[in-house]
Amino acid sequence: MRSRTVVTAAPITAESLVSFHRLIIRPDDDDPDAVVVGRAEIGEFIELPAVYGEAIRLLRESLPVSAVEQRLADEQDVEIDVAELVEALTELGFVASVDEHRLPDPRTDAPPVHFPWLTDRHVSWMFSRPMKLAWLLVVGAALVTLVGRPDLLPHYADFFWGEYVGLTVLVNTAMVSVTLSTHEMMHLMAARSLGVPGRIGFGTRLHNLVVQTDVTGVWGVPRRSRYRVYLAGMAWDFLLMASLTLLVAHVALPSLVQALFQALVVAVLMTIPFQLQVYMRTDLYYVLRDLLRTRNLFDDGLAFARYLRARAVARLRRRPCPVEDPTGELAPHERRATRVYSVFLVIGATVSLTAFALFAAPIAIVALVRALGAIVDAFNGGSVLPALDSALLLLIEGAIQALFVVTFVRNHRHWFRRRRSAPASPEPAGLTSGEA
Repeated sequence: MRSRTVVTAAPITAESLVSFHRLIIRPDDDDPDAVVVGRAEIGEFIELPAVYGEAIRLLRESLPVSAVEQRLADEQDVEIDVAELVEALTELGFVASVDEHRLPDPRTDAPPVHFPWLTDRHVSWMFSRPMKLAWLLVVGAALVTLVGRPDLLPHYADFFWGEYVGLTVLVNTAMVSVTLSTHEMMHLMAARSLGVPGRIGFGTRLHNLVVQTDVTGVWGVPRRSRYRVYLAGMAWDFLLMASLTLLVAHVALPSLVQALFQALVVAVLMTIPFQLQVYMRTDLYYVLRDLLRTRNLFDDGLAFARYLRARAVARLRRRPCPVEDPTGELAPHERRATRVYSVFLVIGATVSLTAFALFAAPIAIVALVRALGAIVDAFNGGSVLPALDSALLLLIEGAIQALFVVTFVRNHRHWFRRRRSAPASPEPAGLTSGEA
């Protein structure tokens, strides 16, 4: 076999032959005259007129550029610049070679997917109708149990099962970490059941450190199937809480095990309100985005809020607004949804950050001061155990905050770079499991 030369670009002529990487081409969910074209391995997707999807199909059949243009002109009575289309697809990383000149593959620079061996045949059964029925039975049985045993309803005091706060937080953090990992694995397995790659990592939402699963490749499947991926994590959360409740209610467990189970129920339950905060990219945000039939609700809503701010400042200064309405080019239904969402985004983010400044941050500072005080007392002849407990608490919280800072800086490096224009494409999907 003749080796190919890797080049950064290749001239595209009328007789050029083009080959592509493995692409997904599917009809658009809302526009019958458009298609979604993407490459799941690099998480890059774009919406194109259907005629461009046909051009790609013809290029795949080893027809030269000029022949594709002629075929489309004859069959669909349209004239398109196929060479320009190939250049645009090359910038997106979709083109593998031009005239047998291999092009650089951006996949080599993309982070590796996790558990690449996991395929749909391993996990499809988890999302079958019998499993959905079993989920309903377990959750329903737990609800019936709570009606008969209201003393088992979660209470904040259940979180503190031990005498020492540091040890309690350490054990609870370990249990929650396993639960969060399983939550994200459910997202990943739901994606794999649809043939979509993904990877798990850390992310930030405002002041929160979160565990998230990147399943941007889910844009390659129809909207109806995407809900499975979005909701798989929360389905696990409810199944876990229901199962633990049934065990505590109907199984004779040691008192410590029972206390740990109840503490875990409280910890998992605390993540559910986080998912309701759709002014951030939570699991339910993605559900809302698809229900509203929008592509990038968060970024478009944020851009519209910034436009309103710029317009208000311009009016106060009696000057023309320096920027245009970013929703002007959106479809009417998407424009309305984005403008309404931008109000909730601003209000929600403002309330969340204000609550953090007024309550969460002071509580953390007071806890820090008290923990340091206990450690200082130990050095001055005080009790050693409270000091060790405080040191443990500082270690846990310090590690979490340090991880937040590292993750935030890593994920926002683009803030310090010059922005470049890029073709419009659907929003990346990073599904979260709540605060870490």
